[in-house]
Amino acid sequence: MEEILSKAKYWLSDVFDENTRKNTQHLIENDKKELEDSFYKDLAFGTGGMRGIMGIGTNRINKYTLGKNTQGLSNYLKEKFSDQEIKVAIAYDCRNNSKELAQIVANVFSANGIKVFIFSDLRPTPELSFAVKHLDCQCGIVLTASHNPPEYNGYKVYWEDGGQLVPPQDKEIVDIINALEYSEIKFEANEDLIEYIDQEVDQAFVEASLKNVDFGVSKKAKEDFKIVFTSLHGTSITLIPQVLEKAGFSNVFIVEDQAEPNGNFPTVKSPNPEEPDALKMALKLADEEQADMVIGTDPDSDRLGIAVRDDNGEMVLLNGNQTMILMTDFLLKEYKAKNGFNNDEFIASTVVSTPMMSKLADHYGVECKLGLTGFKWIAKMIKDYPQQSFVGGGEESFGYMVGDFVRDKDAVTSTLLACTIGAQAKDKNSSFYQELLNLYVEHGLFQEKLISLVKKGISGAEEINTMMTNLRENPPREFNNIKVVLFEDYQTGKAQDFKENSTKELDFPKSNVLIFYLEDGTKIAARPSGTEPKIKFYVSVNGELDSTENYKKTKEQLENKIDSVLSHFDF
Repeated sequence: MEEILSKAKYWLSDVFDENTRKNTQHLIENDKKELEDSFYKDLAFGTGGMRGIMGIGTNRINKYTLGKNTQGLSNYLKEKFSDQEIKVAIAYDCRNNSKELAQIVANVFSANGIKVFIFSDLRPTPELSFAVKHLDCQCGIVLTASHNPPEYNGYKVYWEDGGQLVPPQDKEIVDIINALEYSEIKFEANEDLIEYIDQEVDQAFVEASLKNVDFGVSKKAKEDFKIVFTSLHGTSITLIPQVLEKAGFSNVFIVEDQAEPNGNFPTVKSPNPEEPDALKMALKLADEEQADMVIGTDPDSDRLGIAVRDDNGEMVLLNGNQTMILMTDFLLKEYKAKNGFNNDEFIASTVVSTPMMSKLADHYGVECKLGLTGFKWIAKMIKDYPQQSFVGGGEESFGYMVGDFVRDKDAVTSTLLACTIGAQAKDKNSSFYQELLNLYVEHGLFQEKLISLVKKGISGAEEINTMMTNLRENPPREFNNIKVVLFEDYQTGKAQDFKENSTKELDFPKSNVLIFYLEDGTKIAARPSGTEPKIKFYVSVNGELDSTENYKKTKEQLENKIDSVLSHFDF
């Protein structure tokens, strides 16, 4: 506690503004628990950039932690691009303080002689990824905490390819940031270097989105397809309705009570389309309007949740794995019909997502590349293999990317793709749901489940660490009497083959992920979240599906199997 108090007392110095000093003093005198959590560590970059609770302290999002990041990034940019004009693009979402924090970031860049393009109002995160390349920038920043609770905000860094930072570059930048003193931050803006961007980039992004999902679906099919859309108080309201309209989808019903951007997210417990509760209002409207599909996006519009009608006409929520496989199959089918394959195509996913992606790749004769959690790894694949053509890819956490014009998950273009698939299927007397079941009959029924355990604060971090250590040091040799045949530890970079009694190296960056493969094809993964105080467990099982009529029965059997596997853990 003495070290924490020492760090806090530095925030009482005249390096910090009066309000910060006053609030720090208040914590020292009145709230030791909050003081401890605010100063016990520095915010770190995780799978999706840096996220944290807003407030004062080194473990909080505020003008000083973001200012220090931006100062360090400015120093790094000037070192790496010393012989050219440096340009950065900045966007922000609907969260409380996002606009003000984005302006502070712009000010610091400009104070360091760096040209800044900043959106004058909130925009979807994928548009920022697009803008970095479109405006020929070396770097991009978006202020967002994705679907985290209202008290959070965050800072994602993109590089000149439009993808997020990856190792070892992220560590190089973090080392520069950590070596800085708060007193070295240049907050005084050079207004001449700040330019506001809006319609020109919007238009270019919309056109690129439409171009990447142009599959010749008839005008009538689009008009006949009924869509309910909710932005969950987020940024997607600025673009998705416009994209759908331009594509020809005129039958779109917007959940008006959730259409206004609001960082408090007043109508939902969590603005996360992964959570069924978040789409309640949209589902109600869908039943009123007899819509074919419901789509909800998270606050920064990079994830989407989808609900469609089943064979009984009831709305059912799909998970990220399900939407990913149907989108990927559709793209591969259309790609093959339109262009044919040149033996250089690939799709992409992550090690904790459904193994069915690899099945699809084998079926079409293309490669499926797997990366760690986070779309920065998929963007890196595109960058590392320029001789190959990226078709599409996603991850279980409701993110998908169509083509490579954006280098991050993109709910704008993915929404358009989902609606296109649904409209084409309906036009052929099928449905989004039916097409998914057809894939299961063809390739096997893969069933997945995610368990997320929230463990807040210092004690929570220790508890997560203990759980991962126990699994790592004493890996189970069986789950529910089914033997483990392979155990992968991405932290050590080793894979143990229990069948062959051998060990091999994993060709992946180091990451705190453990994966168990069972002899019946079951896969179990465990990892701490990189952006939230959570530990996550992923289970995937599979079996044959002989007909779509037996889907629900077979699905129930697989769900029971998942529950049996999970009973191994003491949650």
